[in-house]
Amino acid sequence: MASDSFSSISISPNQVANLDSLGYKKMTPIQAQSLPHILKGKDLIAQAKTGSGKTAAFGIGLLSNINPRFFGIQALIICPTRELADQVGKEIRRLARFTQNIKLVLLCGGKPLGPQIGSLEHGAHIVVGTPGRLQDHLRKGTLKLDGLKILVLDEADRMLDMGFADVMKDIISQTPKSRQTLLFSATYPDTIKQMSKSFQRSPITVTVESEHKETVIEQLFYEIKKHERNTSLLALFEHYQPQTTVVFCHTKKQCDEVAHFLRDHDIDALAIHGDLDQRERDQVLVRFANNSCSVLVATDVAARGLDIKSLQAVINYELPRDPEIYVHRIGRTGRAGERGIALSLFTQSEVVRLNAIENYQKKPCICDVPESLNRDTSFNLQPPMVTIQLDSGRKNKLRPGDILGALTGDAGLTGSQIGKIDIFDMSSYVAVERTALRQALNYLSQGKIKGRSIRARKIR
Repeated sequence: MASDSFSSISISPNQVANLDSLGYKKMTPIQAQSLPHILKGKDLIAQAKTGSGKTAAFGIGLLSNINPRFFGIQALIICPTRELADQVGKEIRRLARFTQNIKLVLLCGGKPLGPQIGSLEHGAHIVVGTPGRLQDHLRKGTLKLDGLKILVLDEADRMLDMGFADVMKDIISQTPKSRQTLLFSATYPDTIKQMSKSFQRSPITVTVESEHKETVIEQLFYEIKKHERNTSLLALFEHYQPQTTVVFCHTKKQCDEVAHFLRDHDIDALAIHGDLDQRERDQVLVRFANNSCSVLVATDVAARGLDIKSLQAVINYELPRDPEIYVHRIGRTGRAGERGIALSLFTQSEVVRLNAIENYQKKPCICDVPESLNRDTSFNLQPPMVTIQLDSGRKNKLRPGDILGALTGDAGLTGSQIGKIDIFDMSSYVAVERTALRQALNYLSQGKIKGRSIRARKIR
């Protein structure tokens, strides 16, 4: 049996020590199966669900092949969304701590081009970006890929779903033929197979079991009539009372309507979909990640790249057409050793989708009706934290420690009353306990951070 120890693969002792310091004690299945091939320079197709450790798999592999003394782009990682790109960039930087002078540049839409061009002019080893913005830089000649060694396509299936096929072909056509190509995808439809044939060389295929252990995720399906969808959704909340939930819908309009319906019934909910501008999207994701929003109503595309540490429930407002999408959705709960629950609503016309899920998981679905639920009609769901936005950020040299110090110092809050702090270029967000909101805002309206008065407001 192959070892799952990082010291068993051909990476440097410094890299092994850094992985240990980051809490990477042993390889996950996707890492154990893919890293030996990646380190040998092989092309790879890896199918693995979110949360399987795939970022570390390609991150460890590409860092082993970077020459820090050569200031040219040696690795390119293409991600479907800015959120995922940001998440991947942060993880690669952590993994790169074992060596000095590795420079990573993030190239995503929703940000001005100027500073990105400046970063590229100073030289970079690794670029992480979204398809549209990468294509912008290639057209302007500000991004040069002639020295590229490794190309990574992260969540390739989602990039195809989002209509990036032609953009990806254009980007790939401007990379050296001799590059190594790693393709990571949660699902493996025919479109991915065709894409692989067009630009990979004899790729090794690695698949990590996508089915979820019944002991970790409980799956229940409720048959309803079409007009009962909203009342049945409310019944699920009133019976199971999850504190953190993602509700999946098919359309943007549906997301807005469902979030509005839940708020009308005293369940704090926000919608996320492609019609939000980048600032609105950032605020929704910040609030969900810092426990100041309890329910996220999302489309599949919008939910990709979410950094969710602990999620108690996933609810399918409708069953997806593809059983692989279903498995990918519910894999967002029951992580890190915690139990989760996946609840799905379906009508008689959706039974064919239910059957497809049964065939895919090779087991029958447990079905019930909403009338069986024990409803607590007094149930309401308000998150424990509230988010304060500060009109100052990274460009103003503001750091998380500055905000924490001000709130625990002169403002008089305890450390336990302060949650996650997120710093963006021109603004920052801090989560505080609901009971401490007035105290925090009173201080911020009169006090100072780093000697400067900073405007602050509660986000609603």
